[in-house]
Amino acid sequence: MKKQKSMEAFEFKPFDLLNDEILFAILDCLEENPVDKKSFSLVCKSFYFVESQHRKTLRPLPSDFFRKILNRYPFVSNLDLSLCPRITDNTLSMISSLCNSTLRSINLSRSKFFSHVGLSSLLLNCLSLVELDLSNATELTDSAASVIREAKNLEKLWLARCVLISDLGIGCIAVGCRKLKLLSLKWCFSVTDLGVGLIAVKCKEIRSLDLSYVPITNKCLPSILQLQYLNDLVLVGCAGLDDEGLTNLRQGSMSLETLNLSDCQNVSHVGLSSLTNGAGCLRQLIIAYGPPVTLALTDSMQRLPKLQSVKLDGCQITSSALKAIGYWCISLRELSLSKCSGVTDDGLSFLVTRHKELRKLDITCCREITRVSIDNITTSCTSLTSLRMESCNLVSEEAFISIGQNCHFLEELDFTDSEVDNEGLKSISRCSGLSVLRIGICLNITDEGLIHVGMHCPKLIELDLYRSAAITDLGIAAIANGCRMLEMINIAYSKDITDSSLISLSKCSRLSILEMRGCPCISSMGLSAIAVGCKQLTRLDIKSCFNINDSGMVRLAHFSKNLKQINLSYCSVTDIGLLALASISCLQNVTILHMRGLTANDLAAALVACRGLTKVKLHSTFKSLLPQPFIEHIESRGCAFQWRDKPFQVAVDARSWKRQLEATL
Repeated sequence: MKKQKSMEAFEFKPFDLLNDEILFAILDCLEENPVDKKSFSLVCKSFYFVESQHRKTLRPLPSDFFRKILNRYPFVSNLDLSLCPRITDNTLSMISSLCNSTLRSINLSRSKFFSHVGLSSLLLNCLSLVELDLSNATELTDSAASVIREAKNLEKLWLARCVLISDLGIGCIAVGCRKLKLLSLKWCFSVTDLGVGLIAVKCKEIRSLDLSYVPITNKCLPSILQLQYLNDLVLVGCAGLDDEGLTNLRQGSMSLETLNLSDCQNVSHVGLSSLTNGAGCLRQLIIAYGPPVTLALTDSMQRLPKLQSVKLDGCQITSSALKAIGYWCISLRELSLSKCSGVTDDGLSFLVTRHKELRKLDITCCREITRVSIDNITTSCTSLTSLRMESCNLVSEEAFISIGQNCHFLEELDFTDSEVDNEGLKSISRCSGLSVLRIGICLNITDEGLIHVGMHCPKLIELDLYRSAAITDLGIAAIANGCRMLEMINIAYSKDITDSSLISLSKCSRLSILEMRGCPCISSMGLSAIAVGCKQLTRLDIKSCFNINDSGMVRLAHFSKNLKQINLSYCSVTDIGLLALASISCLQNVTILHMRGLTANDLAAALVACRGLTKVKLHSTFKSLLPQPFIEHIESRGCAFQWRDKPFQVAVDARSWKRQLEATL
């Protein structure tokens, strides 16, 4: 007996050979799914301890045990609170005391109910903080900005939609945060030239500056363009900029690499030439939804020797201007003409034959082009990795065959609302590196085409089959068997899709987004298979899936712990299913319209139980059934109600829907 005990004492334990360094390396490989790390930590006490020491990034759920969670992970440097809609000053004070020596980044972009008091505690104690995201903090005022200036080491600051922060607050930040490299003031309507000018004068290390929709004028631009390290400047929707003021600029930024002037209606080629004067490093120029693209405008762009990417989305453009781009000495890598009027075969064909190094081309809604353009694109630009051509309705079926024959490096294809057929899909399936394929509203494709894709495109991660009416379980099975890396699929309004398809897709363990509204043959059995097999599911749309009921919700609640968004409208889910769903801690966004089995009392119970909700879309009839104090209580937790008064709608078949769509264009 003593001998047996002695042998047990010296029994070999393989885990003893794994030191902390090896265990850290194992944990590095488990970054994709947080559930894997949790499973790792439950193996034994030593693994539990090592996992707590290893974790640097934490994205907690709403919890009463916040202090315990932070104590469990003492070396957290990146704290993402985007799943916590209610963060109070006390919470920030707690974070500052527990993470004061390690915290480098905190995301409060979806959190509410804290003030300058909590921020003060956080910033005064966490001296290593270099990144702070306060986007959407619409209640923060200049008092908060005056506190931010205490973060002397801050390098990245997001203040998008902080509409109450004015020049006074921005001035405080400029004086205190001299190390800023990135600043976003998007939609900060109370900021003017004065505040932006102070940033430019005091924060000399700025690399990236977003002033979208800020009411600035030409006055602040000279100081901005003198920033020595400025690489990225975003001026979207700055209506106060115009040619008259820009022509007074002596020189543009010497370091600027990306300039976005989209939706600046008062800036033409005259102002653009002044703004880019001397900007010899500019690589990307975005002037979407701006003035007409003329020969004068293309001439001003030609003077940028390193320009590689041009985006002209939504602009009016002439054939002569397109040809002028073709005459440029520089060789473009990316060109976007999405929704541009005036794009014809003549101009586009000439352009692509001169820019043979194109990698990305977007001709979405260029409705005048035909197979002529596609043939020129595919024979000239054989190195394309991305081609978007949604709603190019005059392009014939044969043109899609040439895409697969000549462009073998394609990774992204958007053929939405086009004439592509099975032969076209067979051809493009030669692109073995294809990762994104959008073929929604393509009424000529059947299972035959999808089988080719499933057999030859194993790297596919996104597939859009929206309203592709002829697809059945056979085609989906081919995709599921051949594309195991699939992360997103849209099979909405596919009337012949059944539970068999969902059982097939349950093999794709990485699936995170599933859109299947309007699939009448799908039931809770298929949804249950998805819940069990696809534990990374984050977004689910089952609107008008009439055969999905409470049993499907119970399975989702048990297995789909990462679910953040769901649309339950028109389903057969009742109070029981909704209450089960409310147990998912990650759930943030729920749409509930025309669910006949739902009562106001149990809806209220579900809303109380689901603590992480940030948005609930409900039929307006519930507004009078739920007590106003209750609605205010839910809103006080950070949840916004959206009330809808839509009548009950009957789904139409794909061809009828497409005819209705075309009639409105």
